[in-house]
Amino acid sequence: IRLLSENGALATFIQAGARILESGCGPCIGMGQAPKSAGVSLRTFNRNFKGRSGTMDAQVYLVSPETAAISAVKGYLTDPSTEDIDLNIPEPESYGQSDNYFIYPSEEGLGKDVVMGPNIKPFPIAVPLTETIDKKVILKTGDNITTDDICPSNAKLLPFRSNIPYLSQFSFKTIVDDFYDRAKENNGGIIIGGDNYGQGSSREHAALIPLYLGVKAVIAKTFARIHRSNLINSGILPLTFVNKEDYDKIEEYDEIVLSDLIESINNDKPIKASIKGKDIEFLVEFSGSDREKEVVLNGGYLNYSKNNKLEV
Repeated sequence: IRLLSENGALATFIQAGARILESGCGPCIGMGQAPKSAGVSLRTFNRNFKGRSGTMDAQVYLVSPETAAISAVKGYLTDPSTEDIDLNIPEPESYGQSDNYFIYPSEEGLGKDVVMGPNIKPFPIAVPLTETIDKKVILKTGDNITTDDICPSNAKLLPFRSNIPYLSQFSFKTIVDDFYDRAKENNGGIIIGGDNYGQGSSREHAALIPLYLGVKAVIAKTFARIHRSNLINSGILPLTFVNKEDYDKIEEYDEIVLSDLIESINNDKPIKASIKGKDIEFLVEFSGSDREKEVVLNGGYLNYSKNNKLEV
């Protein structure tokens, strides 16, 4: 911003109608610059799923900054590669950035207790994986469940990002009204998902909230890559159906038993699953790297890091 101000470009941007925003949660979670109802807009933010722009019935097209800029000038969707634009932007000799305001951490630590305010609650930490998980299905979802569904993000809830117990009360509110109650009444459980479970924002809270509520495993047809990694790091077991058709055999509140988990994961074998009280068995699997196996067996990345540190 300082460099833009010094060379006069900042005033040009503002006069052209551009908005200068601080870094942080804003338009990418629908806070400001929301398109009109049933409108269509071009966005450079990496959020293009339903309602994320702040307007539920609007359409969003993700584009490059170049496409957004030239389209704004032209007034219609324009391919910048087809335009004859002479750009000559030299690299500045210096960005004028100083590091004299950095406070570097002490090598030995401060040896003091961490004081937390009333809205900051302890971080949920999982326990090491056991050979058997025996839990009820407290939620069965369809395809393309987003991390916004799992952990809503809006102006009301943003102040509580350090308060997982409070945030958990709003989990899956777009799907069911009582997920929090289901989890509490059943001492946690298992979630069944369709294809692309956990798409959207790479929100760690979408894994931490189920962990806090006692979810031990999510069994889905497929996972969004980043959310799957977050589940592993939090200590929740992400499993996929060996046969996707088995998804249709499962109903909410079925009690699922996952057997021989540690042995199966260590040896890359399918995991046996059965439904209590029904003559139904099926196979699921954990397909992960050796490191992911170690993390999930330890009960999440924090436990994994602590245990490795103790061994050094």
